[in-house]
Amino acid sequence: MSQTPTALQLFEQIKTGKLSAESLLNETYADIEARDTQIGAFLALTKDLAYETAREVDKRVREGKELPLLAGVPVALKDNINVQGYPTSCASKILEGYISPYDATVVARLKANLIPIVGKTNLDEFAMGSSTENSALQKTHNPWDLERVPGGSSGGSAAAVSAGLVPMSLGSDTGGSVRQPAALCGLYGLKPTYGLVSRYGLVAFGSSLDQISPFARNTADAAALLSVIAGFDNKDSTSVAPKMDGDYLAGITGDIKNLKVGIITELNGEGMQPAVTESFKKAIEVFKNLGASIQTVAIPSINYAVPMYYVIATAEASSNLARFDGVRYGLRVEGEDIGRMYRNTRAEGFGAEVKRRIMLGTFALSAGYYDAYYGKAQKARQLLRNELKETWQKVDVLICPTSPNTAFKIGEKSNDPVAMYLQDIATIPVNLAGIPAISVPCGFDENNLPIGLQIMGPHLSEQRLLQVSRAFEEATGLANLSPKLK
Repeated sequence: MSQTPTALQLFEQIKTGKLSAESLLNETYADIEARDTQIGAFLALTKDLAYETAREVDKRVREGKELPLLAGVPVALKDNINVQGYPTSCASKILEGYISPYDATVVARLKANLIPIVGKTNLDEFAMGSSTENSALQKTHNPWDLERVPGGSSGGSAAAVSAGLVPMSLGSDTGGSVRQPAALCGLYGLKPTYGLVSRYGLVAFGSSLDQISPFARNTADAAALLSVIAGFDNKDSTSVAPKMDGDYLAGITGDIKNLKVGIITELNGEGMQPAVTESFKKAIEVFKNLGASIQTVAIPSINYAVPMYYVIATAEASSNLARFDGVRYGLRVEGEDIGRMYRNTRAEGFGAEVKRRIMLGTFALSAGYYDAYYGKAQKARQLLRNELKETWQKVDVLICPTSPNTAFKIGEKSNDPVAMYLQDIATIPVNLAGIPAISVPCGFDENNLPIGLQIMGPHLSEQRLLQVSRAFEEATGLANLSPKLK
């Protein structure tokens, strides 16, 4: 094939015996070895596990047995998802030497479907960032321009798929950490309804916000991977039962006639990079041509989404990261007493951005400030949920640019935390409300860098979002995009 094959195309070839899962894995690892030195997507490879899975797939094909969905198709995982017997670093020095004793639920589901896990990908330390520059271990480069960031915090997973090293991957999305890198790397990034995909085995950042999410090169692949990982899990107390049987591929026809599409007044492209605004205007015309009706809706509390997020998320991070103390696992830096050992370990183990967020969160939760900050942020969050609930009475989906700009140069925003935080202005409301959203490619800027469109829907409306994504994909032809790497 001249174009990079999609995950479902590879699955079809494996299923029919035209391609062996093991030979595909050989090609994958050879490609990673040859090209990942430029990109820096992978932190560790899980070859033994991947080959064991691939050989089982080929054995079943020889025996004429039916294969589960996506069997034999390589997948990469963000390195905050636990795989038994392999390191989980969260791209942090503080987890040095940690080997996971158990599988995350999504990993168990991938294994059950015989999907080879090829390796663990780079991220902003503990998933805190929008550029993957906060990794303590290495830099990841955007395959569209190696001098630019891939987005974050799931930049390694996005870059691996964008460069064609793997056809699909998993990241985690706490405030846009899958959708923003999907936009910057020309991919489809689907953040499911909170609780639809189990968080068991995901290293927690913001427990009321985190959601494991798929990256893919087109709508169908994203739907297929979601079908594998979604579903109720007793091990996750926040898990929800899906409305359907879990086959998100079914019924994606691309017909959206009479769909009611809302444009958010507060996120209509104003103040964003001119190319992003222009691309968004063209996207609106595409929806009109597909027979959708367009209306403008106001959601005033979105203006406060960034500050409320950075109170709630940092407060949860402060609580969740307290477990990293040098006693139980990972790095330990000795001191004259246990208090000094805690301080030494955390001072050396955590990077600057993680320390910043821990301090912000600890302050917001401290006596005398809890009601003024954390309590107020939770009330504002409920207001946002209420406003969105009213909005769904008027429209079927909401659209806006995923990111206010295309991929920026490495180092360009790293000394300005506020500018970095504002990268997620359009994605954060989705996590605060717990609703699903997908970022889809919708054009390019003057430097041939991808631009993303975000499509949002009410709780458990993944099927609808995939339908809309497919329609937009077919109308624009913006799928399976390949950067021209040297």
